[in-house]
Amino acid sequence: MAVGTNSAAGTGKVVPGLAGVPLVGSLFDLKSDSLGTYLRAQQQHGDLVRITAGPPGMRAELYCVFSPAGAQQVLASDAARFRKDNRFYQEVRESVGNGLLTSQDENYLRQRRLVQPLFTRRRVDGYAEAIAAETAAVITAWGGVPGGIVDVSDEMTHLALRAVARILFGTDVEATAHVVAECFPVITDYVLRRGYSPANVPRQWPTPGNRRAAAAMDELYGVCDRIIAERRRPGAETGAETGTGAGTGAGTGTPGEDLLTLLAAARSAGDGEFDAAELRDQVLIFLLAGHETTATSLCFALHLLARHPEEQDRAREEVSRVLGDRTPGAADLERLPYLTRVLKEAMRLYPAAPVIGRKAVATTRIGEHTVPAGADVILAPWVTHRHPAYWPDPDRFDPERFTPEAEAARPRYAWFPFGGGPRACIGQHFSMLESVIALAMILRAYAFEAVDTEVPVGAGITLRTTGPARCRIRRPDTLS
Repeated sequence: MAVGTNSAAGTGKVVPGLAGVPLVGSLFDLKSDSLGTYLRAQQQHGDLVRITAGPPGMRAELYCVFSPAGAQQVLASDAARFRKDNRFYQEVRESVGNGLLTSQDENYLRQRRLVQPLFTRRRVDGYAEAIAAETAAVITAWGGVPGGIVDVSDEMTHLALRAVARILFGTDVEATAHVVAECFPVITDYVLRRGYSPANVPRQWPTPGNRRAAAAMDELYGVCDRIIAERRRPGAETGAETGTGAGTGAGTGTPGEDLLTLLAAARSAGDGEFDAAELRDQVLIFLLAGHETTATSLCFALHLLARHPEEQDRAREEVSRVLGDRTPGAADLERLPYLTRVLKEAMRLYPAAPVIGRKAVATTRIGEHTVPAGADVILAPWVTHRHPAYWPDPDRFDPERFTPEAEAARPRYAWFPFGGGPRACIGQHFSMLESVIALAMILRAYAFEAVDTEVPVGAGITLRTTGPARCRIRRPDTLS
């Protein structure tokens, strides 16, 4: 698609640059602490900053957009000028396929049309039973942990992976969760190394890193391909066709109701259906995005509450008053407004996608500055979510920032943990459903006290903890 220069693009000011060191610019700062580097760039130079990294001949120039208005322009109003054509997305494509996260143009639109009916609110609400079942299993397992101490990062990753694997694969959850847990860290680390390196050797070369990643991909692909083949064999149970509106897709292991079966049955006259390779691409993206993002939100919601006992008590009181002893369902999301505000504030401080990349395909005016065609563009929810113009005392945990009145008073893109515009996350309702149900059940069962008062983080494909996030847990009825 041809995209022209936007009006007055050439009249903007020169984008200010972050000072680096001779020869390599800010390369080492980005490698050691990219999130801190972006935050410092905004504090020193404002809402659009140029960062250079790498030696001459292999140097990258990053145009970092930190304002809500700029984020809205890149993701929504001028989205056609900013594509997923950078090196990082190419490495993701080559490792976990060209699914909804990485595909573009008509390929993306076709995939979105086929998948969208499986992510309606009514369909997703049917996954509540599976989420509650996996959460109950974690709560039971915690009853015997040594010393009453759990690492909420590890535990929420386990919970989120089990939940998304159960919803995707139904009765095959046991066969997949272990393989995903073993293989995805190897693959994502490989993507990160290659995505942010100034130069890479070909993937086909038999280096130790290439061989480890290839083995992990082979194992993960093999499990997915086997289950997909079983779903598509003649006589296998199938779900309702895309667009029929039948059923709720409970995702609890009932034959014909898991998401993979529904994806395999998705078809339309104009878009056809997914072939086996396309199905695997969608499954891999759902596994990656569907568990790492929710795990991050749950981890930090729990850890923040563990550090703020008054807010924890308030959230627990709401859960007890609304739910009593019953298992929460999808209808309870609207009945737990304070718990929802806790989650939103956790996603503000610790957005699962702390950095979003694009490639400018046309010279574009953003605010007072001009971004040239071909530039690598960085959006950083990590920074925008701390922008002092929209978030007073930005590092303070305060769920009251997300009352309806407070939300209405802020720009739409002051908070965008799920992206936005035509590429907004298709699974955002699923993430909120899982997070609210899991957090409600866990808070009702346990009280939390932080052992590690600070949790170091870094930017991977998603936000990742780089140290422990341990909490001491006790039954609420044992508190004095």
